[in-house]
Amino acid sequence: MAGTDLVAPVLLLAMPQVLDPFFRKSVVLLLAHEEEGSFGFVVNRQTELKVADILRDLELPWGGDPDVLARFGGPVQPQVGSVLFAAGPGESLPALEGAAEVAPGVHLTQHLTELASLSDRPPARFRLLLGYAGWGAGQLVAEILRNDWLIAPVDPALVFGGETEAVWEAALRTVGVDPAQLPAWTERSGDRGAN
Repeated sequence: MAGTDLVAPVLLLAMPQVLDPFFRKSVVLLLAHEEEGSFGFVVNRQTELKVADILRDLELPWGGDPDVLARFGGPVQPQVGSVLFAAGPGESLPALEGAAEVAPGVHLTQHLTELASLSDRPPARFRLLLGYAGWGAGQLVAEILRNDWLIAPVDPALVFGGETEAVWEAALRTVGVDPAQLPAWTERSGDRGAN
């Protein structure tokens, strides 16, 4: 695949040979792919931090499930939060000027005032992401050519889906790949792995 053939937004599905703990069995919502680099969010990893606790520290209300956990968006700038959100069935979203529609029906904001508007009555499809995934010039294309990633269309049901492995398996099935048929890759003793 030539670099110019990759057009965001798409989902990137990590193949089994990707052993890096940040990306093993990950689903990444790729939002930008340019000559100078690429950017997106891992959408199927949780942190151990409760959204309610993070928002309390920011002096913001949280009207959602008190036990819902923030998500790991990627290893770059993990102290920076972003919010992905979408209207669920029968829901309407507040008008937020700074939010961008990054994929059909999927919105992103990094504005604290907009987070405050969403947090009091969060939509059913709401993810507070910490950090992001980034690639330098040519890096992502090289990884795709190495078959580290499969590309799938963006599906909000996957972006806001369940937990790590189930979302990854469901995403593979959307492109006709049976996860059970993929080879299992494990780190051999003595290998350093991709850290």
